[in-house]
Amino acid sequence: MGEIGGFLKLHRVDFAKRKPEERRLDHKHYYSLQPESVLRDQGARCMDCGVPFCHVGCPLGNLIPDWNNQVYRADWLEANDQLHATNNFPEFTGRVCPAPCEKACVLAINDEAVTIQQIELGIVEHAFNAGLIRGGAPARRTGKTIAVIGSGPAGMAVADELNKRGHSVTVFERDEAAGGLMRFGVPDAKLEKWVIDRRVALMHEAGIDFRFDADVGGTISIDDLRDRHDAVVLATGSRVQREVNVPGGDLQGVFPAMDYLYARNRAVAREEGREGAPADANADELCAAGRRVIVIGGGDTGMDCLSNAGREGCASAIMLDVYQELPGSGRTPDSPWPLQPRRTASTYALDEGGQRRWGTRVTSISGENGRVTEVHAVEVEGTSSADAKPIPGTEFSLPADLVLVAIGFSHPEHEGAVNDLGLELDARGNIKAGAHATSVEGVYTAGDARTGQSLIVSAIAEGRRCARVVDAHLTGRPQPLALGAEVPGATGEEIPAPPRSTR
Repeated sequence: MGEIGGFLKLHRVDFAKRKPEERRLDHKHYYSLQPESVLRDQGARCMDCGVPFCHVGCPLGNLIPDWNNQVYRADWLEANDQLHATNNFPEFTGRVCPAPCEKACVLAINDEAVTIQQIELGIVEHAFNAGLIRGGAPARRTGKTIAVIGSGPAGMAVADELNKRGHSVTVFERDEAAGGLMRFGVPDAKLEKWVIDRRVALMHEAGIDFRFDADVGGTISIDDLRDRHDAVVLATGSRVQREVNVPGGDLQGVFPAMDYLYARNRAVAREEGREGAPADANADELCAAGRRVIVIGGGDTGMDCLSNAGREGCASAIMLDVYQELPGSGRTPDSPWPLQPRRTASTYALDEGGQRRWGTRVTSISGENGRVTEVHAVEVEGTSSADAKPIPGTEFSLPADLVLVAIGFSHPEHEGAVNDLGLELDARGNIKAGAHATSVEGVYTAGDARTGQSLIVSAIAEGRRCARVVDAHLTGRPQPLALGAEVPGATGEEIPAPPRSTR
């Protein structure tokens, strides 16, 4: 794989990143791909490990050493085939996945990992530019119809897979466009929304029907959907945000992070003239311009809030992270290689400005006339929020005009379809479904709605697995289905496997 000994003489070259002071002035991608010659060199760094732990790190089981080698040898056609063999949307994961594969790279034990994510994005964008990725309906239809509720990465993946197996799929999305939190929770600086629209257009061309502004469990009856479809898949995500349970958490100016990100993503859409983006009822309140912003929580969502606030021209932005400051690797004794590190020394958002205060816990929020004015916190010690203990005498207060709570999600929304169906839930409030089949016959679930909050790459993997289960239940085909195999249609005719590189 790659160049023999390449990792000894070639160094990691990451994405080309725009200067922070430049990129803060717009909402375009803050990074770009290196030239193909550089990507080939980066592919040469792959070590041909006896055990490629990158497979373990990737929930999709991507064939990483294979396409690293193919890029090194400039076989972009085969690299694209291998990439799409396990991942429906590498243009998404190549941009916003936190790359657990790289954290599990054997080279990362004592050196910098292979640039797996950049190579992945390089492959798929090369394929798009070369016209290798095209929409196309399956040659035969099974006559089975499926409703997918939710168009995030899990919903898109299950729809894509079921459509390729010859079923007729309709995706119902409550919001005005597809993508779920990829569209409304991820800033354009990380994922410009034309990337999502490009893939949705191909899926529509392949025969998938998207219905937007379609609130299943609200304006659309879930029982009606069940009557009109052979199967229903709930891929609604984990959308109930955790609250900061401290005095003053209900003051005006304290918002869940996703409320802020939804409003800002829609504002960018309107600025760019995209159709259908409504103005938020709290648009004026959900604005960081000229305000002192406090972000509670130090994960990716908090970083996205920090980045957005800077682009709006906030007066200041401070992140309060309960974790202790970690070494440059971000690893703790309970997160050794090949596990994911807890935190990283810096991020794209911190590079652009703002401040992160480690080892802090918010104790209360105060205000005047019902509006937030200060956040009160204390320094803590411990390995996580679960065992953090306050350090006496370290209490402090920070002025605040806008407080964004980014401490994760609890479970999927129960109001609407989940309650209407009477679905059984697990102890955490997620939809209970051991192998994607719920407690109600003909209803399945995939993604964060089943597993709880997770990564985009995990959601795509969930969608792919759920599609195999649904397909097996509807047709009796064995599952899992072998890659590239010809599969029998419901009428006895064969549905040919898709030609190479036409996805």
